[in-house]
Amino acid sequence: MKRTTKKLSSAARMPAEWEPHEATWLGFPANPEDWPGKLPAIEWVYGEIMRQLARGEKIYLQVQDAKHEAHTRAILDKVGVPKKQLRVMRMKTDRNWMRDSGPIAVKSGKKRHIAGFGFNAWAKYNNWKRDVHTAREMAGNLRIPYQPVVHNGKQVVLEGGAIDVNGRGTMLTTRECLLHPKTQVRNPGYGSADYEAVFEKELGIRNTIWLQDGIAGDDTHGHVDDLARFVNPTTVVLCHETNVRDPNHLPLKKNLEILQGSRLEDGSRVEVVLLPMPEPLVFDGVRVPASYANFYIGNEVVLMPTFNDEMDRVALGILAELFPTRRVVGIHAVDLVWGFGTLHCLTQQLPV
Repeated sequence: MKRTTKKLSSAARMPAEWEPHEATWLGFPANPEDWPGKLPAIEWVYGEIMRQLARGEKIYLQVQDAKHEAHTRAILDKVGVPKKQLRVMRMKTDRNWMRDSGPIAVKSGKKRHIAGFGFNAWAKYNNWKRDVHTAREMAGNLRIPYQPVVHNGKQVVLEGGAIDVNGRGTMLTTRECLLHPKTQVRNPGYGSADYEAVFEKELGIRNTIWLQDGIAGDDTHGHVDDLARFVNPTTVVLCHETNVRDPNHLPLKKNLEILQGSRLEDGSRVEVVLLPMPEPLVFDGVRVPASYANFYIGNEVVLMPTFNDEMDRVALGILAELFPTRRVVGIHAVDLVWGFGTLHCLTQQLPV
C-alpha cells in the first residue's frame, strides 16, 4: 500500500544526475598536495575523463590563471578534447573537488539558480578560503542566479557528495556525515529536522533516507556517493562487501537493512541492486576509499572508476545493465583515489 506523503512547500527541485545536462563542471588539478607524487599522472586521467564526457556535453573548466590554462590546453589537445566543447574559466581555488565546493544547481519551473551552500573543506582541512567562493564565482561567470542557503541565521554548509537524489523528492544521505555530534561537524547544533527543513525548502526534498556509516578510508566522514547512488527514480545501487573481516562488511550490511525498510516519496519500496567492492587499496600504509559507487552519469556516458581488480568487470556489467542507453566506460582510478576521491567527487553537473 502506498502511503500519503506531504505536499511540497517549495517550487525548487534538484534534478537527478541522469537528467539532461548543459555541461559538466570540472576544476583542472593544480594542488600537488591532493595527489602527493602523482600530480602529472592525474592530469592525464583528467584528460581522459574530459575526452569521454565531451562526446555528449560541454565542459566548463576552472583553471588557476593564464599559465595554468596554457598548460591545461596543451594536455587536452593531445588527448583529443574538442575545443568547441570546452569553456575555460580562470579563478583561484585551493583544491578542485567540484562535487563539494562547486555549484549545486536547482530548477524552479524552467528557471535555474545555484543553491548557495557554504563549504569548509569537510570540517577537516584548513585550505578552503578560496574554495568557499567557487560556486558563487562560477555561477556569476555563467550569469546564473546564486541564492545563499540560510537556516537559523547562518549559511548552511553542505557538500554535493553528501547527498544523492532521484529528482522526484527523495534523497540519500548518511548520519555519519551530517549528524555525528563530534567528528567533522559541518553545522553545529543541527539535527535531522534542521537538515530536512533545508532539503525541502532549497532542493525540493520531501523524503530523506538516512543511511548510517560510509566506507573505510573516506576522509569526508561518510559521503553517500561512495556507497549508495540512485540510478533511476526507484532504484539504488549499494556497495556490498562479502569479506566478513573487512571493516566495510558490517556498515554496508546495516545500510542494506535500512534501504530494504525504506520508502520512496510516493510510499513505494526502494529497489536495491548490490554493487561489489574492490579489494582494499592501501598506499603508504593508508587505506583509500576505492569504490565503484563513485561513478558519474553524463548525457551519453557513465564513467566508473576501475582499480585493476577482478571485480572491475562485474561492476561495469551491473552498471551497463542499469544504463542501457548510455555507454559505460571504466576510468583507471588507482592513482586518482590517492586523493581520497574519484570521478563523482571531481565532477558536478549543470542541468539544462
